[in-house]
Amino acid sequence: MSERGGTAAPAPEAGDWPAPAVVSMELNRMGSFDWDLDGGQMHLDDGALRVFDLRADEYDGDPQSLGSRITKEEGARLDALISRAIAQGRPAYSAYLRVQLRDGTSRLTHTQAAILRDDGGRAHRVVGMVRDATLELNYSAQQFALDQERRRQTGVVQQTTAALANATTVHDVIGVLGGEEGLARLGAVNMVLGLVDAGRIQIITMGEGTEVQLADFTRVDEPGLPLSEVVRTGRPRLVLSRAEFAAAYPRLYPYAESLGIDCAAYLPLIAEGRVIGALGLSYRDKGAFSPEERNLLVSLSSGIGQSLQRAKLHDREHGLAEDLQQAMLPRSIPEVPGAEVAVRYRAAHEGQGIGGDWYDVIALPGGRVGVVIGDVQGHDTQAAAVMGQLRIVLRAYAGEGHAPATVMARASEFLRELETERFATCTYAEIDLSTGALQLVRAGHIDPLVRHADGGCRVLPVPGGLPLGLSATFGPLDYPVTTMVLDPGDALLMYTDGLVEVPGTDLDEGMAQLAELVRTGPRDIDELSDRLCDVVDERQVEDDMALVMLRRTAGDTAQPGSRLRQYIPPSDPDALSAARHMIRSAVRSWGAGERADEIELVSDELITNALLHTDGPAIVTIRPLSTPERRLRVEVEDRSSALPHRREPGEAGVSGRGLLLVDRLADVWGVEPRGNDKCVWAEFG
Repeated sequence: MSERGGTAAPAPEAGDWPAPAVVSMELNRMGSFDWDLDGGQMHLDDGALRVFDLRADEYDGDPQSLGSRITKEEGARLDALISRAIAQGRPAYSAYLRVQLRDGTSRLTHTQAAILRDDGGRAHRVVGMVRDATLELNYSAQQFALDQERRRQTGVVQQTTAALANATTVHDVIGVLGGEEGLARLGAVNMVLGLVDAGRIQIITMGEGTEVQLADFTRVDEPGLPLSEVVRTGRPRLVLSRAEFAAAYPRLYPYAESLGIDCAAYLPLIAEGRVIGALGLSYRDKGAFSPEERNLLVSLSSGIGQSLQRAKLHDREHGLAEDLQQAMLPRSIPEVPGAEVAVRYRAAHEGQGIGGDWYDVIALPGGRVGVVIGDVQGHDTQAAAVMGQLRIVLRAYAGEGHAPATVMARASEFLRELETERFATCTYAEIDLSTGALQLVRAGHIDPLVRHADGGCRVLPVPGGLPLGLSATFGPLDYPVTTMVLDPGDALLMYTDGLVEVPGTDLDEGMAQLAELVRTGPRDIDELSDRLCDVVDERQVEDDMALVMLRRTAGDTAQPGSRLRQYIPPSDPDALSAARHMIRSAVRSWGAGERADEIELVSDELITNALLHTDGPAIVTIRPLSTPERRLRVEVEDRSSALPHRREPGEAGVSGRGLLLVDRLADVWGVEPRGNDKCVWAEFG
């Protein structure tokens, strides 16, 4: 059928409006119709006429007469729906349509009918009913609004829970709750969080008016305070009006009034069966809490309590680990004549665990200094404990005079004997500040970097062995020694990977960026170290960072009285090689000239004799003498009182030529008994 008339908002399609479980309506808002499709006439009873707001004399049985009540658009939509139902052979149809009333308003109605067919299946009659659906519409709108509110509340719980799941520390939890997003989610204008600690409540205010704070701490038994009351009773407290606020908490009412607070909710935060704090939420323009809102607050307080308990445990463990790590790191760095030293340590970005990064600077005899940087696997108290033990044994091995490769090998063996699953990367450098001789040993760590006196900067490619612990388990204890000269003004930078971790980049790019920062940074190593720490803080890296920077300041000529000293254990080829390198570097740096090869050869003979003919270690010392004539003295000490004797070797002898060689090449040599020990020395002009 077709209709005529004015415009109105279209009614929903069939099925758009859910049918209510119970709909109350007056009987005069419902009627029936009988439509003869062959004759074209439609009979409406009195109830149907009332639904269409028609008098009996206004309707003549022709469906076209409904054009004054059904708009053209609505009529076309209804015609199409009925035509589809008939064409598809359906037995019935149902539709909502909007009826225009005589006072100009509209009414939502619902019609449903059965399609009757003859024996041939042709539709010839439609019998149905029409009713006023206004009450249904109102009910549906209410249900829709209620469903929306439930979805909103569910979203609040889900969003807050998701945010709290990523909160590691108490500070993180406070940020989730008190940030603009947190307050907006809860619809509150102000939030107060109380954390119970040894009979006191630490109060933290958030949101509008954060400058208003009753006290940093209050007692759990303090009367007249809602947070204290909630902590004591373990039950929520709802304040539904300003008058109730003034009567229950007169001390707080002036603050509530200044913030325009109309009502508030105070909730206990419970974890593991005990109250660990309380949460207060303040609202404006809110007169009551619906049952759904109360359930929401209870759900939120439960989740917040669990998150706070987890965060407090994390903070406590993190604090213990950090204290342990700080106790394991050097309390002070020794003064190193001939060098400037800067050390820095930065813990991981807040929320991450403590790490096993460490550094150390070890003053050694003879103007030498050992520098260590390392990183134990893991971020927990065990990593910090292993780090402390490694630092101690490395310092001990270096102090005993072992060569750098031996120091590293013994540290790896020590870590394996700890029976821990942890391994550690490490770099150890030993520097003779008189000569600038630098020996580097690397165990799976990042290559160090050197900034030259002229401002140039480069990464030092140092061949290395396996990390400490792994080399003693899976591979040979072989740590190659890289030697070079650190000239006056040059600075050596050793660091852990937290300094070169750049989000979105690989390690090589991070090291290139570090080299550029060092090249363009301040010349003062303390200022440069601070700048590097600032960059780490800006990046908020998720790993600890340690660095040690040493700048050589001494000249390239040894001063009278200075000396170099090296301890050589028996059966330690690495230590013997390191001693030879020390002597070679020293005699050339001190200007031995043409006699350098002679001094090296004599020194090697004296060391070899001490190791071959005694059961203990040897200690070699080389130093310039304070005499008018420039002279160098080489001393080799051993733990035997037996004095050496020069003898003539036979024609086929393979030994006996050592002291003969010493006698021919040295200007003067001799032996000094020292109790149960002795010292064989030689001097060169």
